[in-house]
Amino acid sequence: MQDDRIIKETGLEARVAAIVAPVINAVGYRLVRVKLLQQDGLTLQIMAERPDGTMTVDDCEQVSLAVSPALDVEDPIEGSYQLEVSSPGIDRPLVRRDDFVNAVGHLARIETSILVAGRKRFRGAVVSVEENGIRFERDKVDEGEDPLVSIPFDAMSAAKLILTDALIKQALKKEKRARRGRKSGEDGDETDAATEH
Repeated sequence: MQDDRIIKETGLEARVAAIVAPVINAVGYRLVRVKLLQQDGLTLQIMAERPDGTMTVDDCEQVSLAVSPALDVEDPIEGSYQLEVSSPGIDRPLVRRDDFVNAVGHLARIETSILVAGRKRFRGAVVSVEENGIRFERDKVDEGEDPLVSIPFDAMSAAKLILTDALIKQALKKEKRARRGRKSGEDGDETDAATEH
């Protein structure tokens, strides 16, 4: 599984991502983001998820156990740090094209590395996903500004959903479907295991 993220880290975070992404993929998950935080000393936060976008506490533990040896061998961070593996959460970072497709109609914050329509920060709704970027409707515009703007993927440095009731409702439905899918998969496994004896 290759790293199909559009928005990626830079500097030391990019170096850590290059080390952990293949390990995370090898155990059946995908990297969302790597971030170094100055909290409780230094914390290395690795966000990961299953390919279906879900992530349980057990999944976080599996990813942590998988990446720890790789980080120990490569030792990309000087000094001591805490490793924190987490799910992207409901108000997740948007890093893949699919994330933006799933975000259509929802509020998001987007930062760009270059000026786009005279700004670097945007807040509003994802209207549509195009080949090389998104159409975005800003929720606050100055006099004479067009609320609709095209933001190219290669100009984005960060993108994140904003927590709303509609987003929570969608996430709960998705989690319910995923739980049902895992449960029917487990039932299937039990049936398969029973027929092997």
